[in-house]
Amino acid sequence: MALQGVNSTTVVGDSSSRTEARLPVQVLNQQDFLKLLVAQMAAQDPLEPKNDTDFIAQMATFSSLEQAKTMQSDIAKLRQDQQVLQANALLGRTVEINTGKSPTGEFLSTTGLISSVQVEAGMPKVVVNGQSYDLTQLMTIKPTGISDQPLTP
Repeated sequence: MALQGVNSTTVVGDSSSRTEARLPVQVLNQQDFLKLLVAQMAAQDPLEPKNDTDFIAQMATFSSLEQAKTMQSDIAKLRQDQQVLQANALLGRTVEINTGKSPTGEFLSTTGLISSVQVEAGMPKVVVNGQSYDLTQLMTIKPTGISDQPLTP
């Protein structure tokens, strides 16, 4: 009996679009977990059923994971809100801003009054001399009413 080889097939077209369409969703929610749990219970061997504590442990683990994810997003939102409040508290203050490094490695800075606060992509930026800067670029903050002039007796 003679065997024939399998011929390769060439597909014309963009294969990346088909690959992307077949990629599964990488996020499981509680609804997906419950579907998996029901399928697992329906497919188990009736003569050797799984222990109910196994299911409870799985559900508790998934619930803890959901709560941790929710807490993480809540903390990120709180951090963002805190940064907006910090930026607002700086309005009218004189600050020194780190604007980068010179070719020789020295820090470059600018000094000015914070005239406003802008929120860009969810992050607050302070506006000094018409330019917006991140809060992480602040080097010094002077209290309101204090100048660089030495006090004279």
